[in-house]
Amino acid sequence: MHKRVFLTGLLFLALGVASPANATPITYTTILSGANEVPPTGSTATGTATFILNLDQLTVNETFTGLIAPATAAHIHCCTPPGTNTGVAVPFTGFPTATSGTYSNIFDLTLTSTYNSAFLTAEGGTAASAEAALIAGLNSGDAYANIHDSTFPGGEIRGLIAVATPEPGGLLLLGTGMIGILQAVRRRVRA
Repeated sequence: MHKRVFLTGLLFLALGVASPANATPITYTTILSGANEVPPTGSTATGTATFILNLDQLTVNETFTGLIAPATAAHIHCCTPPGTNTGVAVPFTGFPTATSGTYSNIFDLTLTSTYNSAFLTAEGGTAASAEAALIAGLNSGDAYANIHDSTFPGGEIRGLIAVATPEPGGLLLLGTGMIGILQAVRRRVRA
């Protein structure tokens, strides 16, 4: 009897942790450079970007400097293995036409207007299917961000988007919390 109560408690705990209502935002990062373009551009321009996925919202924060010409476009490309090229998934609307600057935007992944039409069609024609493909690409390292300009219409700088490594303190805190929860469940089962 106690074993069944304990296992039921663990099941509810696991479901609560995995529940979308309790979803923890996922942070992705990249460093953009000319060396990361395929083929490499030789550009000395650089950039960094952080992407935060929180349920159906993707926050993009990008900083760039030293482009040879003002940016003409920037976006996320998905879904292809590293070292290859593919089409645009999410265009960065309102990206500054400058050689250096910053860009911030929050994209609603439930809207078809968030996606490039070719990506949307290729992924099944719905926002839900495009969102699933984009998130899978981000999680597997099969997406990249880049910035284009008139000198490099194929992209001057690029960076492979990767899941940010959690800080050791955060993992320690999570582990400590899980141990506390398991001990509390264990005490209740014994009582």
